[in-house]
Amino acid sequence: MAEFPSKNWQDYELLDSGCGEKLERFGRTVLCRPEPKALWDKSLSQKEWDRLCHIRFKSGAGFGKAGKEDSGTWERLKKSDDQWFIRYDGVEEGLKLNLRLGLTAFKHVGVFPEQAPNWNWIYHAVRGLVPEGAGSGTAPKVLNLFAYTGAASLAAKAAGADVTHLDSVRQVVTWARGNMESSGLDGIRWVVEDAMKFVKREIRRGNRYDGIILDPPAYGHGPDGEKWKLDECLFDMLKGVADLLGEHAFVVLNLYSNGYSALLGETLVRQAFGSGGKMESGELALLDRFGKALPLSIFVRFQLKDEGFCDHLPG
Repeated sequence: MAEFPSKNWQDYELLDSGCGEKLERFGRTVLCRPEPKALWDKSLSQKEWDRLCHIRFKSGAGFGKAGKEDSGTWERLKKSDDQWFIRYDGVEEGLKLNLRLGLTAFKHVGVFPEQAPNWNWIYHAVRGLVPEGAGSGTAPKVLNLFAYTGAASLAAKAAGADVTHLDSVRQVVTWARGNMESSGLDGIRWVVEDAMKFVKREIRRGNRYDGIILDPPAYGHGPDGEKWKLDECLFDMLKGVADLLGEHAFVVLNLYSNGYSALLGETLVRQAFGSGGKMESGELALLDRFGKALPLSIFVRFQLKDEGFCDHLPG
């Protein structure tokens, strides 16, 4: 199963893809970035790409090396800002986010648009856990690990969750806080820490969550130099997450690592969380103007007990 952002998203569009690149419009700014999965030919001519593009990312010496796959520099072709905002309006009236974009040294710009279906799903999942007419003391608790600039955290918060947002990089947590404030939200708990250390400490404290979101990188480091390697650490992380789940909790796992399939993700989740509950998996992808589907990550969504829960979810 492949899922795509809504065609009604006005501030984002994949204009074209091919020859190892993608041409994207974020608001009024058009970016050209490397994309190894775009193995086909471009539909537009190179001249047209050059005409449309405002800023192009040029891969550096580290490109293709573990942990530095996306390093490089930006080349400005037209006058444009270093930072700007885009608007995301979800499938529900209450999901309206303002997300800041910025040019980083690692090809990323602070927003992964293919994640929009996950934002919608998280919003619905949290809404499904909020009893009708419930007071503030019954807000579902959601933990977002490896949370980056926080769109998933904002989706959960907009739906009424008590959100803990964790990332090991203080600068991106500050970025996420700015996104929260510009979206008219507040009250998210910010944590700058190694994800595995935090999970283990929460287990010792006996804390539980109604939803846990994970988007772990292939490689990473905690604030104190803790090493993260997806192949070696992911299953231990999932087993730790299993000890933090409340009775009706949901989990959203997203993986960008090449070679990981939705079936592999399902097996990992099932082995960590057991045989009960409801699970779905698939690919998150973008569709360019010419109908070429660009798969970018795999997702697994899991709900421990789904009595009545699925009535609230999209699809």
